Amino acid sequence: MLLKSGKIGKFTIAIGAVLVIIYGFRVHFLPTSLSEVEDLILAPKNKSQTTSIPDFQKIRDIPTRKKAFFDFLSPAIEEQNALITKERNFLQSVQKVLSSGNILDDGTQFKVTQLAKKYQLSYRRFDSNTIKELLKRVDTVPQSLVLVQAANESGWGSSRFAREGLNFFGQWCYRKGCGLIPSSRTNGLTHEVTVFPSVEASIASYMRNLNSNAAYSLFRSIRYDLRKQGKQADAAELVYGLVNYSERQEAYIDELLDMLRHNKKYLVQK
Repeated sequence: MLLKSGKIGKFTIAIGAVLVIIYGFRVHFLPTSLSEVEDLILAPKNKSQTTSIPDFQKIRDIPTRKKAFFDFLSPAIEEQNALITKERNFLQSVQKVLSSGNILDDGTQFKVTQLAKKYQLSYRRFDSNTIKELLKRVDTVPQSLVLVQAANESGWGSSRFAREGLNFFGQWCYRKGCGLIPSSRTNGLTHEVTVFPSVEASIASYMRNLNSNAAYSLFRSIRYDLRKQGKQADAAELVYGLVNYSERQEAYIDELLDMLRHNKKYLVQK
């Protein structure tokens, strides 16, 4: 499949500056918002990580297997969306400060710069428009969409890449030895399928890919337009933004839509 690594040749990242200051720096400029985002860039390191998966193939009853697969992945998806929500709340607080004409302190600017780097947003001027563009990227992904794509890409957790590499989304890497070599890889190609240290890392990488990769700008535009209309980011609408996730394009979208419909009873979010 194409465009899964988060690396686009024409997509140049030019993040300026700030490799200085602030270790253990407490920000007082926005105490209400920033006191809750001490671990804003990375998930808490003391969280337990899931490093193996059940043998879903041993579950013969299909409905039971589907439920088991979704139940297994759901907590990690919820955790990642919760982290993104914290990042988003922080940026919205920053946006309010800038809109009121105030200046951000160094600590707040540093956090924004780190988020821009994480989500691969380059900017020339640090202003409210920068935060607006960043908010288009720093947003949650519907749990049902994550689940059906994981099921599709991993064969309900039975693929070699899911079992050996905890890779549920077919994400690629390009450094020799970075992952598993696909048995069907075309001669001359060098990509590998990324191996992740945990289920949580796999999901975090997938969401960051959708939120930063130039190939999924349509996905982000659909989500942004839905938010502007005061609507929920619905999986059945957002799925059209994944047209570049697979070489099959429209056929791939139709397949995901079918999976959303046929598995609706398993996808009720708690």
